[in-house]
Amino acid sequence: MTNSLRGVLPIAHTPFLDDDTIDFESLRQQIDWAFAMGADGYATGMVSELLRLTFEERVALTETLASLVQDRGVFIAGVGAESTKQAIQYAQIAERAGADAVMAIPPMSSRPPAGAVRDYFAALADSIALPVIVQDASGYVGQSIPLNVSVDLLDRYGREKILFKPEATPIGPNLSALRDATGGEAQIFDGSGGVCLVDCYRRGIVGTMPGMEFLPGVIELWKALQRNDNDAIYRLYFPLCALVSLQLQAGLDGFLAIEKYILWERGLFMTDRRRQPNSWSLDGETRVELDRLMERLDAAVDSVN
Repeated sequence: MTNSLRGVLPIAHTPFLDDDTIDFESLRQQIDWAFAMGADGYATGMVSELLRLTFEERVALTETLASLVQDRGVFIAGVGAESTKQAIQYAQIAERAGADAVMAIPPMSSRPPAGAVRDYFAALADSIALPVIVQDASGYVGQSIPLNVSVDLLDRYGREKILFKPEATPIGPNLSALRDATGGEAQIFDGSGGVCLVDCYRRGIVGTMPGMEFLPGVIELWKALQRNDNDAIYRLYFPLCALVSLQLQAGLDGFLAIEKYILWERGLFMTDRRRQPNSWSLDGETRVELDRLMERLDAAVDSVN
């Protein structure tokens, strides 16, 4: 199973109509477009606004995304929750729906000690037959996962069952620490929008999980990294890095506002609506700079094709 859990696996964004219901037609368009661009699959995660959905919406999103994959790649369901019982329920729903793996962050409403975090992921792993990706999203939400917890989980379940998406800062050194502490056994994915993708690739990741919004650039950058084409790598990476830096200035809501805007601009979403409340919205000057940088990224993609 984990042979296919690699490559470029973007996180799907949840489109909303003006009445704040999920726009399932735009969701389908997004997935079809991702595969047309060359994605190896897709996942749900923090930028899918999972924690802002009702239970029924979250189930419907998981089931719909599982049905849309259609043997074109893999689907990884985000199942992180505020209690072990909730996470297990979401994981079992994902397994029944046909997901290829699940991914979870630890609870965010409390700061459980290392032993409790380990127990949370162990209970999740024991509840399903699917691989579990342990996500540390503390670069923008929640708390970091201690290194010894990740090592213990890998020792207990093995590399085919437990994989990792470490996004705690500093990302590169933390990734190398996990790699070295597990003797290179840990299968690791890059995140954080791709801002550290070049560095992380050279530290030994098996895949990347960016958002959908810059997907053509990320896919071409991944290909350039695989063929060690430094000219193409940095031609693509510099505008991508500049774009993600604009998202990072406002944390999770910065990612969401810019992602939704770009997917709406691409004609994939009917609206750029996000679930309320939000801590930050896209202002006019940032929008102008985004458009400038998108032109540079698109030009870089064209230049390497």
